[in-house]
Amino acid sequence: METLMVDRVQSSLRLFMYRNALFLCERLCAEFPSELNLQLLATCYLRNNQAYCAYHILKGSKMPQSRYLFAISCFQMNLLREAETALCPANEPNAEVPNGAAGHYLLGLIYRYTGRRTCAVDHFMQALAIDPLLWAAYEELCILGAAEEASECFNDAAAFRVQQQQLSESSSQNLTIGTECQSLPSSMALGSGDTSPRHSKQLHANNTRETLSHPHGTVMVAGHPPIGGPSNISQYYTPPAVTQLSGVAPPPLCRNAQLYLNAIGGDGYTKSNVNAVIQAPRRKFVDEGKLRKVSGRLFSDSGTRRSTRLSGEAAANTNSNASQLGGNGANHFSAKSLGGLSSSSSKTNSAVLRSVTLRRGQSWANENFDEGRRSQIFYDSCADNTVTTSSMSALADGKCLEQDKMGCGISAHDSRLASGIREFLGLLRTLGEGYRLSCLYRSQEALEVYLRLSQHQFNTGWVLSQVGKAHFELVDYFEADRFFDLARRVSPYTLEGMDIYSTVLYHLEEEMKLSYLAQELISVDRLSPQAWCAMGNCYSLQKDHETAVKNFQRAVHVDSRFAYAHTLCGHEYVALEDFENGIKCYQSALQVDERHYNAWYGLGVVYLRQEKFEFAEHHFRKAFHINPCSSVLMCYLGMALHSLKRDEEALEIMEKAISADKKNPLPMYQKANILSSLERFDEALKELEQLKEYAPRESSVYALMGKIYKRLNVHEKAMFYFGIALDLKPPAADVATIKSAMEKLYLPDELEDTL
Repeated sequence: METLMVDRVQSSLRLFMYRNALFLCERLCAEFPSELNLQLLATCYLRNNQAYCAYHILKGSKMPQSRYLFAISCFQMNLLREAETALCPANEPNAEVPNGAAGHYLLGLIYRYTGRRTCAVDHFMQALAIDPLLWAAYEELCILGAAEEASECFNDAAAFRVQQQQLSESSSQNLTIGTECQSLPSSMALGSGDTSPRHSKQLHANNTRETLSHPHGTVMVAGHPPIGGPSNISQYYTPPAVTQLSGVAPPPLCRNAQLYLNAIGGDGYTKSNVNAVIQAPRRKFVDEGKLRKVSGRLFSDSGTRRSTRLSGEAAANTNSNASQLGGNGANHFSAKSLGGLSSSSSKTNSAVLRSVTLRRGQSWANENFDEGRRSQIFYDSCADNTVTTSSMSALADGKCLEQDKMGCGISAHDSRLASGIREFLGLLRTLGEGYRLSCLYRSQEALEVYLRLSQHQFNTGWVLSQVGKAHFELVDYFEADRFFDLARRVSPYTLEGMDIYSTVLYHLEEEMKLSYLAQELISVDRLSPQAWCAMGNCYSLQKDHETAVKNFQRAVHVDSRFAYAHTLCGHEYVALEDFENGIKCYQSALQVDERHYNAWYGLGVVYLRQEKFEFAEHHFRKAFHINPCSSVLMCYLGMALHSLKRDEEALEIMEKAISADKKNPLPMYQKANILSSLERFDEALKELEQLKEYAPRESSVYALMGKIYKRLNVHEKAMFYFGIALDLKPPAADVATIKSAMEKLYLPDELEDTL
């Protein structure tokens, strides 16, 4: 009953029928309380998103699997200290982390979210050492900026470890099959009342199907198989004692069968059947002609001591047995008792029963049968049983021959396995190196790596989203939009990178596309942070910052470990000039991911606007250290340095920003502004003339040119550029400043502190 209930629970889990699994598993634990069954119940709760239930039923458990499941429930409930204690008990400092690579990966996540980066990196590395195919561990190392090159992680040594793991699993499975193959003939010879060749084939086929019902060809009898794997009731079926033996049948079973057969068919049938049983493991084929000649000697020699004793026991009860078998019900009784004798035994049975009817009450030991007739009866019985034995042996030999062929083909199988492992690790090397470079914000290099992928791998939602992210980091929003759109077409329900896509559309001011994206993501999964980030960006583009804040807060509530939601919420607070809450949001993002450079940048902007220039420089440098390829970060760092009167350093960093992205107008403008403050007007005007090529409709460029010409006392050109700046419809604050400068055009140095 217990194994049946366990199988049904696991079947329900595989079919995603979690409520049914919970109900059955609760009944299981009530009927058979054990920690193994509690583990299964906890698994049901975790699958049903009821981590708190798993937490309560496993609290205090000591088995490794129980501690692992308890740690999972604690992690989902954000009880990270308890999760760590479950995996690494304080009173057992040398205790092994449960579940190997998975346990180390979970422990790495706990250390990461509690701010212990070094320990997190160590455990992620251990997880990869145990299981080189654990992509999630390598992904976390990339996020932490501690990943080795993919060629080092997914190398030949990793391929060798994977191959050894696969071969060890395969050898253990083949060993189990081989053991069953050896025990198969005797179990078939003793496990059935029907000894016909046809029935033996059916038994052999049934046993083979039961054995192969498990995906690896093994039958699991004790313990619970892995959750979620293929399962069959044969995994929990313990065969009868007869089928587990090899060789001769156990004396009690054989003695009972022998006495019964003596009572029915006489000594000849007994001897032939015993002889068939003894000959079964020998797997020898006897020619029909030879069998006729040696039948008498065969039955007199084989199994002498055993058949003599059994014949003696049968002779003592001859009269009573014969009287019970007499009459019209004899055949019916024998067939019913033996489960139906086959046609191969029918001649022996009919002859013997006829003799019993004619000579009722006489002992078979005193009968003088005609020698030829008796030999014929013996021959028929022996031949049929020998054919049965030969058929069973042939089938068993065929199975073992298949195993031998499999053994001979191991080298070919190993070569195919090694080739497959190398190909798979090669794919992981390419994907891993691209992802590592992307996390290091070496986006151009990452794009080149992704282009090495085959077409069918490149045109997947995950890869296209990564390519879109790389273009986003390169401030190439049009290309980012194109690849994110392709990712949506390939995988319409993907959520990977959709938060970044919404920001791309925000920068492109694609209000309609952004609104459509937000609605689509909400319809796909209302409980995803990406959906609410897209909705927040939609409202932010419409300048409805209060509603945008509410949507970003909802994204945080859905997943508090989603760093970008915290950062976007901080941006909205800064837009509302609520700097205090903005700082809190940025700090929350950094607690989740200390390499989230957007949060460092946000803090730098807040401190720059608050004129805390030292703090601003510090935070901009932190962001720049994480993402050294961003021209925007370089530009803001230069602005902070310029505010600290460190103009030469500021000019140097501005040059780097311009070289990093020649299409970005911001560093060129800031460089011209710094040159103007240093009274290097000609150089400043030269930069601004170039800038007009990239941003011909940027009003601030013309306003700065007007300011420089005013400083040079070229009033006509100054008025001309101020007029162009007003025609380009600048923001309201800039309009007031420009008009004031035009009114005070002939007053010296009036615009220096206002523009």
